[in-house]
Amino acid sequence: MVSLSHEALVMLFRNRPALAPELVRDALHQPVPDFEQVEVKEADLSQMTTSEYRADLVVVLQPDAPVLGIVVEVQLGRDDDKRYAWPLYAAALRARLRCAVCLLVVAPDAAVARWARRPIETGQPGSPFVPLVLGPESVPRVADPEVARRAPELAVLSVQAHGRDEGALELALAALEAADELEDERGMLYCDLIWLWVGEAARRKLEDPMERGTYTYQSDFAKKYIAEGEEKGRQEGEKKGRQEGEKKGREEGEKKGRILAALELRFGEVPRELEGAVRELDDLDVLSELQGLAIRAPSLEAFEAELRARVGG
Repeated sequence: MVSLSHEALVMLFRNRPALAPELVRDALHQPVPDFEQVEVKEADLSQMTTSEYRADLVVVLQPDAPVLGIVVEVQLGRDDDKRYAWPLYAAALRARLRCAVCLLVVAPDAAVARWARRPIETGQPGSPFVPLVLGPESVPRVADPEVARRAPELAVLSVQAHGRDEGALELALAALEAADELEDERGMLYCDLIWLWVGEAARRKLEDPMERGTYTYQSDFAKKYIAEGEEKGRQEGEKKGRQEGEKKGREEGEKKGRILAALELRFGEVPRELEGAVRELDDLDVLSELQGLAIRAPSLEAFEAELRARVGG
């Protein structure tokens, strides 16, 4: 299942297609041909094969004709099947465009980035396939508001990669300032993502009307997924409410939905065991505390430890 964090990262690259070649050139120090135009292209790469293969995003650099194609893959966890699919993605796009092609793997987790960097032996002697991998350490730290205004998607990506490190406050302030100047839905979305991805220490210092645990999501993107979580929780709450009181059951369900939706947007897919532990809770006070913790915890492990401490498990 595609997670909310996965979709949010893909959206950053879709909203700013030049972000992919800029990171390949400036962060990974690989040569990129001169280009005047970058376009998002169809990411279905199955035309040359008998199976369906769909990458997360394809961008093409083309002054007149294509000069470079970049397959962008967001990878939140290890998936050994991708080591068979990635070389095919690149080969299929190269056959379609008739130009140079590279694969850019965006891996927010350092361990996943190390895994993704391993050369892929294709069986062709002397020709392993080596993905270009953007791990958190490779993402530039954008603390200059002027740089953030010129490239707001890069500024948001910087918060995602470094929002829990020293100096995160400066990154968040620069990104928020850039997001505030956007006049479309992107601005609200980026504020939501910054709020979710920045660490607790920086969040406490932000001079912003956001209050811990009571932040109101502004973008349709975030509202959609929070609403989905609430609806699932509401349905479970109403079912439980027939036994324990409909109002209390519905309120429990809504809080659980918000907790799980926030965790998924920040950290990716929530482990089944942890989701079950949240859904088993029936104390509204504890759920209220965990609702704020879901957007403050530095990791899923930290959230789970706090949950266990509160319920004595």
